[in-house]
Amino acid sequence: MVAVSFAAVTAALLPASASAGSAQPVREHRPSDRGLGAVVRYTEYGIPHILAGDHAGLGFGTGWAQAADQVCVLADGFVTVNGERSRYFGASGAPDGSLSSAGSNLSSDLYFRGVRDAGTVEALLRTPAPAGPSRDVKELMRGWAAGYNAWLRKNRITDPSCAGAGWVRPVTALDVARRGFAIAVLGGQGRAVDGITAARPPAAAPTGAREPGPAPEQAARAARALFAEAGATMGSNVVAFSGATTANGRGLLLGNPHYPWHGGRRFWQSQQTIPGELNVSGASLLGMPVVSIGFNERVAWSHTVATGVPLNLHELTLVPGDPTAYLVDGEPERMTARTVTVTDRDGAPVTRTQWWTRYGPVTSGLGASLPLPWTASTAYALNDPNTGNLRGSDTALGLARARSTRDVAEALRRTQGLPWVNTVAADSAGHTLFSQSQVVPRITAELAERCSTPLGRVVHPASGLAVLDGSRTACALGSDPDALQPGTFGPSRMPVLEDAPYAANSNDSAWLTNADRPLTGYERVFGNIRTQRSLRTRGGIEDVAAMAARGRLTVADLQRQQFADRVPAAALAGADVVAACPAVLPAEPEACRVLGTWDGTMDSASRGALLFDRFWRRFTAAVPVARQWKVPFSAADPVRTPHSLDTGSAGFAKALADAVAELRTAGIPLDAPLRDHQFVVRGGERIPVSGGTESLGVWNKTEGVWEPAAGGYVEVALGTSHVQAVGWDGGRCPVARTLLAYSQSSNPASPHLGDQTKLYAGERWVASRFCERDILRSPALRVVLVRE
Repeated sequence: MVAVSFAAVTAALLPASASAGSAQPVREHRPSDRGLGAVVRYTEYGIPHILAGDHAGLGFGTGWAQAADQVCVLADGFVTVNGERSRYFGASGAPDGSLSSAGSNLSSDLYFRGVRDAGTVEALLRTPAPAGPSRDVKELMRGWAAGYNAWLRKNRITDPSCAGAGWVRPVTALDVARRGFAIAVLGGQGRAVDGITAARPPAAAPTGAREPGPAPEQAARAARALFAEAGATMGSNVVAFSGATTANGRGLLLGNPHYPWHGGRRFWQSQQTIPGELNVSGASLLGMPVVSIGFNERVAWSHTVATGVPLNLHELTLVPGDPTAYLVDGEPERMTARTVTVTDRDGAPVTRTQWWTRYGPVTSGLGASLPLPWTASTAYALNDPNTGNLRGSDTALGLARARSTRDVAEALRRTQGLPWVNTVAADSAGHTLFSQSQVVPRITAELAERCSTPLGRVVHPASGLAVLDGSRTACALGSDPDALQPGTFGPSRMPVLEDAPYAANSNDSAWLTNADRPLTGYERVFGNIRTQRSLRTRGGIEDVAAMAARGRLTVADLQRQQFADRVPAAALAGADVVAACPAVLPAEPEACRVLGTWDGTMDSASRGALLFDRFWRRFTAAVPVARQWKVPFSAADPVRTPHSLDTGSAGFAKALADAVAELRTAGIPLDAPLRDHQFVVRGGERIPVSGGTESLGVWNKTEGVWEPAAGGYVEVALGTSHVQAVGWDGGRCPVARTLLAYSQSSNPASPHLGDQTKLYAGERWVASRFCERDILRSPALRVVLVRE
């Protein structure tokens, strides 16, 4: 990058922009000549290219532009982290799940108000870097809040979901930091909000009464399901190809995160530039001032939700007769009572007490499926190391500044800020990297063997969730010498794979990042090895391994992979289903014909896809995995096993018959093209959506909302979100194609409510305008100077 000043760039930009016949006029928001400012240049599909002279200015432009697209969603999130949902939306309502797992507004408020009252985020902001956030990140947060507030002052809200609402208010840099904290603890305390806020000391039990505790085998099954990649609502695919597999010897990266299409966990697309210092394009989580996944001149990276378990439990031995005191090395230690008060919509205060220990809060469970009863003798405290981690934005900045995969690895090592994701990267020199650089509790095999409780001895091997004896200081987590944070693993202990021909992840553990170079030797808390992979992982490995073997790859090959919509379940089981169909459905020859002629994809034009999809969902839900296949899983052949569908079970016959009956009852033809019954509606227009569910194993994941009376899958709950296919050709500009599947804005009045969704439906892409010449040549160029 050429080191030039912000003023010089602005001065050079305005005459060219203003004189370009195709550009729209410059709009200026400048009530004074003082304060923060930025230049926001919009190109096609409302993508902003934010130019500023420093980090505060860059944050300002980012906050302004995010507010312009998503003010209501952002404001809703700030109500959440301020613990005011009950006040504005009623205690019994529910958040959208983007910032915690809270089942009600009251539970959410009690948790986040407790975080506020404890000054947790303020303490993290005071922590010196590198353990705490850097000055650059603090400046970005300060600028983001100022930019958001400036947009609120100068613009009328047109989104009916919050226009005129009293809960849309100015925010502070501390609010931005609180939002970052909520994202950091999503997999830990955020997963247990209801359990933390509902935990109550037990009433006195009769002498000699048997106290119920969690049954180990049942708890193990629940924990396995809770932390299983196959059941995760979030996900992603990513693959990096090395120069050994590409047409020009340079790297390639295809990132395909699977995220919600609605609410506060959406991605938002932009380019951020500080001349001479930072130039990155990609996607940010709403409310965050940094690019989370993206690319620059020489490096591209993406993340996938990792299998590392970012929490553990400590089983407390309580003092007899006092359930709010516990024993440590035989000495009693009192819990700390935190009394939290929130306000309901009618103005009435609601007060609850949370109970905290040296390990963290007492919790009554991890979701409804894994209760952890607080009895007169036992309680469970949750340890979440990410409550001490506000470094995620520094990690993002480090990746944005990287010039090679080696720099990416160094940024991960230096900042140690990612709470629940893997990182896969490629660079212009042809290198690849996979790293599960993740903040997880330091649970070693030795510690688990020595300190697991009877419950932990069953739960930990099954799920990676450790349950340690909290009555012994000898069971403390300890520290690695290269860890920034006590009680966590250092970078040298994390799964890493460098310079493999391909490095891929689809939310399974690191084991088969490259099937020819399996990763082993990492601790159970990071994930498992030599166990059955999901169909999406298996299908993805088949696809990318074949691509790598074929070689001569280009960005166009990445684009084709994204929309291949191949169904791995059909490749494994389709012939078995067709062969069994006549005997199972003798009165339905049409169904057997449709399945027999189906092309095995979830492409929008595919006929038979909907029938197989509805059957497969029913079959996999009703029949245990171990009974679905005749040939079981083999660790010696993990990509091709298990296989050969067991069609002899009653569950198979019922699933197939019920799927046919379901479509006929809804009036949906068995051979209807998928596009007629898997769609979303934007601005009154029906837009078909390709892709398929997790159980089918489709790379292009689509989890639809099924309403057969309304026509089928009438909305997408989550799935493919911000896609990037990136390579390099030796020039100064990366070769990048992107898509934001659900488009940039959720405002019904915005022209960018569904424009990229239409591209997605047509399997078309946005050619990234990364370099200055490309930005200035955009026929849609609109320049906005924004200032305080």
